Amino acid sequence: MNLKKAKFSDYTLVSFDTTYEPDIPESKRIFVYQYHSKNPWGKIIILHGIGNNHIPYLMWYAKQFSKFGLESYFLIFPYHLNRGKKEWEGGEPFYHHSPAHCVVRFHQAVKDVRRTIDVIEKNDNTDNLFIMGFSFGGMIATLSMALDKRIKAGIIAFSGGNWRWINWYSPYLEKVRTSYKMYSNEWGCFDEVKCVNLRKDSFNKLKKIKTINEIFKLKPTCFHYDPISYAKFIEQPILVFKGLFDKIIPSKASEDLYNLFPNAKKILIPSGHKSSYLFRRIITKKGIDFLKTQNFVEKVR
Repeated sequence: MNLKKAKFSDYTLVSFDTTYEPDIPESKRIFVYQYHSKNPWGKIIILHGIGNNHIPYLMWYAKQFSKFGLESYFLIFPYHLNRGKKEWEGGEPFYHHSPAHCVVRFHQAVKDVRRTIDVIEKNDNTDNLFIMGFSFGGMIATLSMALDKRIKAGIIAFSGGNWRWINWYSPYLEKVRTSYKMYSNEWGCFDEVKCVNLRKDSFNKLKKIKTINEIFKLKPTCFHYDPISYAKFIEQPILVFKGLFDKIIPSKASEDLYNLFPNAKKILIPSGHKSSYLFRRIITKKGIDFLKTQNFVEKVR
C-alpha cells in the first residue's frame, strides 16, 4: 500500500498506491485530502467531476462537512491534477468512444474509492461511512455503493446514467460524438439511432438481472460502466440533487438513474450544472440533515 501522510494546517494529505497499472505513471499514487473533525459522528468520501478547474470549489464541501462532524476525505481521481499530465485539463482518458477503453478507466476510479475505504478501515473503522459524488463523481459513487456495502448512504449531486442521453446530448461529450462519427467503435456505434438499437435488448434485460456479475454479460459493453446497470443493487439510502436547468447532465439521464434507485429521495435545485455552487450551503445543510436522520446514525454529537 505504501501509505504516506503529510500534515498541513487544515488537512492531512494521504497518499498510497493504486491496485492497478494506470495509463500514465503519474496516476500510480492515489491522493486524498483528509479534513479532520472533532468528535466525528461519521465519515464521508467526496468525489469530484471530470476536469481540474472545478476541483478547488468542490473541495469546499469537504472543509464544510468537517465542521459539521464528518471526517471528510476528498479523493483526487486518476488523470487529474498531479495524477495527470501537466498539459491536460483533467480526466482526458475518461473521454473515449470505445466501451472497452471506458470500462477499464471507470472501474479504475471505483478501485480508487474502494482502496480509500480500505485505508479508512485500516486506520479506524467504516462505521457511518458515507459517500458524495458530483457529476462524474456521482456516477462513480453509484458504482461504488453497489459494489461496496461498507458505504452506508450516499449523496448523488447533479449526475445521471444511461449513456444514450449523456453521450449524445451533453455538451461536454462533443469530442466523443465526433469520434463516434469518424471511427465508430467495436460495436459499430456511429450515431444515436444505432446506439438505441444496440442497447435496446440489454436495456430491457436490466430489470431481470439478479446479480452484479450479470451486468458483465450485457451487450454492448457500455452497460458495464453505466450507472443505470448498478442502481438497482443499491439498498443504501440515497439523496439526489438535480439541477432544474442542468444541461451538462441531461434531465432524462438524471431521471433514468433516480428512478432505478430502490431507496432514494430527490431535491430539485433551481440551477444549472456549474451554477449549483451558488446553492452550496443549502446542499450542505440538506445533505447533513439527510445523513443525520438515517437509522444507522445511533448518536449525533
